[in-house]
Amino acid sequence: MSILIADDDPVVRDVVRRYLERDGHTVRETDDGATTLAALANPDDEVELAVLDVMMPQPDGIEICRVIRGGPRPDTPVILLTALGDEDDRVLGLEAGADDYVTKPFSPRELALRVASVLRRARVTPDTGREILRDGVIEVRPAFRLALVEAIPVELTPREFDLLTFLLSHPKEVFSRNDLLAQVWGWDFGDLSTVTVHIKRLRAKLGDKHRIDTVWGRGYAWARTDSANGATRA
Repeated sequence: MSILIADDDPVVRDVVRRYLERDGHTVRETDDGATTLAALANPDDEVELAVLDVMMPQPDGIEICRVIRGGPRPDTPVILLTALGDEDDRVLGLEAGADDYVTKPFSPRELALRVASVLRRARVTPDTGREILRDGVIEVRPAFRLALVEAIPVELTPREFDLLTFLLSHPKEVFSRNDLLAQVWGWDFGDLSTVTVHIKRLRAKLGDKHRIDTVWGRGYAWARTDSANGATRA
């Protein structure tokens, strides 16, 4: 498995590749949308995580993110590289299913740390294999990165899954957007719209079965539908 860096700037690709290889990752590089799609479709080299430049030649990073989410490996983590100040691109990217984004110009070390954070949350944690979280018709199996609504699997991005798991694990507790950035994303600071967009996407995917309440002026809380009090053990 490898990390794919897709950016039309060879200097950016080279610097990022060096940092990621120093962390022990195998890295592949592409410089336009068409080549990136071909690399993602290559069955001989499954991409573990994709770093996509929003502004690379068509299709751009946001469109490729949409393709990934609708493809055979929709849970592939995606980090977008966006221009500083392009808030619309960041929001569009998050709505397309990106797990994270880094604004240009950026610190290569910061990007490497973001990659490590996303991968850590996306990977299976063996010691949670017996834990199942349930509330009404919603069930989450953390060890298998599996969420179900009425026994039907729901396709979630790694961040969406982490957000659902965290809220379901802390029923009726109110968390501000800063709290969720720290607890789910592992960020000490960041764009609060990241949380807002992920909450919106998670509600849409869970449909009318979601119990994510907006507590005005405070944040969000999961309002349980049953009398259970947290995770149950299989």
